[in-house]
Amino acid sequence: MKYKMSTRRKLAIATWSSPSEGNIYGKLTIEMTGALAYLDYLREKKGEKVTITHLVGKAAGMALKNAPDLNGRIVFGRYIPHKTVDLAFLVALPEGSDLAKFKVCNIDQKSTIEIARELTEGAQALRKGQNTDFQKSTKVLKHLPTWLIRPLLWATGYVTGAIGLDLKPLGLERFPFGVCIVTSVGMLGIDEGFAPPTPFARVPIYLVVTRVKERPVVHNGQIVIRPELDLMATIDHRFMDGFQGAVLAKTIRHYLENPWLMDGYAEKPF
Repeated sequence: MKYKMSTRRKLAIATWSSPSEGNIYGKLTIEMTGALAYLDYLREKKGEKVTITHLVGKAAGMALKNAPDLNGRIVFGRYIPHKTVDLAFLVALPEGSDLAKFKVCNIDQKSTIEIARELTEGAQALRKGQNTDFQKSTKVLKHLPTWLIRPLLWATGYVTGAIGLDLKPLGLERFPFGVCIVTSVGMLGIDEGFAPPTPFARVPIYLVVTRVKERPVVHNGQIVIRPELDLMATIDHRFMDGFQGAVLAKTIRHYLENPWLMDGYAEKPF
């Protein structure tokens, strides 16, 4: 039987080669008692299907809002900050046939509920084949050999992701991946894993959301069982160093341990 290569596989072959740039890899373990209780509150009181991924996206957006040295891109060797905080979420298509993305713009200005609604609608459109931009971009790639895809991805990635031009005829928007890519693997039962940098995406941060696990921890001198989340990060070293990374991690931890603060509550609403 002749093997038919998927678009995702062609992209992978055409994109990656031997690593040539420095990256920082880190794991942040977060106590999730407050986050899980807040999710239950939103689901019960608001009737919305809100997940850990939505909370992580919101927390990352809030952290990047206060990190202008990270919320930007490199153009002709110069760092230029973005005017908005936009994050892209990876979406697995039916039966694992392909991988797409949905970008949430101005994520720091939206509530967790608004992010959940927008991402759910966007993911459904992608899975039903109703996202015209995705259909345009994949249609072009399906008919190209991998050796031609590599320079094409570099060129279109630079034009859209660095310079910020729209290529609507190809189904490509300006800054298509925003400043950060979030992917959730917890639903797949994966405990840990780092996302490989995608050169044509041109983002400095990749976050992998794993599954929440019950673990024994020491609290006030006693061993107790608490839910914890491992958040895995891959970061472009050109954008930040260890100190900046520590500040970013501290901010994300603060919001995930007190998620109601992100939605404007002065104290726990439950």
